[in-house]
Amino acid sequence: MQRIANSLQGHVEVGKIAGQPPLIVHVIHHLGVGGLENGLVNLINHIPPERYRHAIICLKGYSEFRQRINRKDVEIVALNKREGQDFGLYLNLFRTFRRLKPDIVHTRNLGTMEGQVIAALAGAPTRIHGEHGRDIFDLYGKNRKYNLLRKAISPFVDHFIAVSRDLESWLASTVGAQPGRIDQIYNGVDTQRFRPQGAKRLGGGPEGFFTEHSFVIGSVGRMAEVKNYPSLVQAFLMLLKKEPSARERLRLLIVGEGSTRHRCMEMLREAGAQALAWLPGERSDIPEMMQAMDLFVLPSLGEGISNTILEAMSTGLPVIATQVGGNVELIQEGLTGLLIPPAEPAAISDAILKYYENPELLVRHGQAARRHIESNFSMEAMTASYLRVYDKALRH
Repeated sequence: MQRIANSLQGHVEVGKIAGQPPLIVHVIHHLGVGGLENGLVNLINHIPPERYRHAIICLKGYSEFRQRINRKDVEIVALNKREGQDFGLYLNLFRTFRRLKPDIVHTRNLGTMEGQVIAALAGAPTRIHGEHGRDIFDLYGKNRKYNLLRKAISPFVDHFIAVSRDLESWLASTVGAQPGRIDQIYNGVDTQRFRPQGAKRLGGGPEGFFTEHSFVIGSVGRMAEVKNYPSLVQAFLMLLKKEPSARERLRLLIVGEGSTRHRCMEMLREAGAQALAWLPGERSDIPEMMQAMDLFVLPSLGEGISNTILEAMSTGLPVIATQVGGNVELIQEGLTGLLIPPAEPAAISDAILKYYENPELLVRHGQAARRHIESNFSMEAMTASYLRVYDKALRH
């Protein structure tokens, strides 16, 4: 943290009130387990407190995930948005902005972008919007209605941040944001928290799940439709059918909660493979869960920059991921993992089998993944990039 502070001397003093650092108000849909939310918490935890203060406005609410914020001076506001169109939300948001008096308002993704207009009306002097990925209802960012909304709100945005080159290009070509107003910043990963742990195995799983010889295929994420976890379960079942002897070793571990979790559990139960899989829901011990895996798989239909891929690579795991969004910017094909077409369980199954049958390849790709993270996706680099954007935005 001190290195970041020292590397950016001469930062702006604009916006300070009574000697306090400028206040950034982050607007998100809900503060819970998720890649976007994880990135926000990491950013707040790593920005030196003498540089910026923070508050978080949650349009819906927050969970125990908020306890991952290390700083005690971060106010979290839940507006408890009702389902559907909630016009009262705008008034509550306006009042909250007026009370907090932010120097910077930073919204994230389409669901909070209307907050840019409210922030302007409330007198917020600097406004930033981040794009972190798309959901199942608009995987490729081509929905005309949504893009018209983005274009209408764009004049209220001083600066855009895209977490991948794919999203950066889309903001310029489709949304019409001026390239000079866009910064592309990759997510960073805490390489101390997520690190290889040798042959250590996690205790506390189902009886007989973790054994000396088990080969654990793992994934972590929101079990929402866009993540397409049923295709991973289907691939796992296909592999068991193709290699019956592998039932003694193969295990499937999916950590997360969401709308498809029950469907995945039913698929496993109907196939008689429920004892070979563990879907524990949300967990707070993600680093330890990843250390219990041999291979990481992300079968999503769309991605921005996946925090879980970064964390898995930092843990020393090879990654199999679909060839969508920012995944192709993270994984070095044939060096740190394998890229496969989306929505093709057979391709997932074949890729898993390649690692299962080649232990040396598993180790080599895992070690290369860790080196790649250490060289290119440090938390320090991400934090310094965000600080440059915040400082530049305040100066203007």
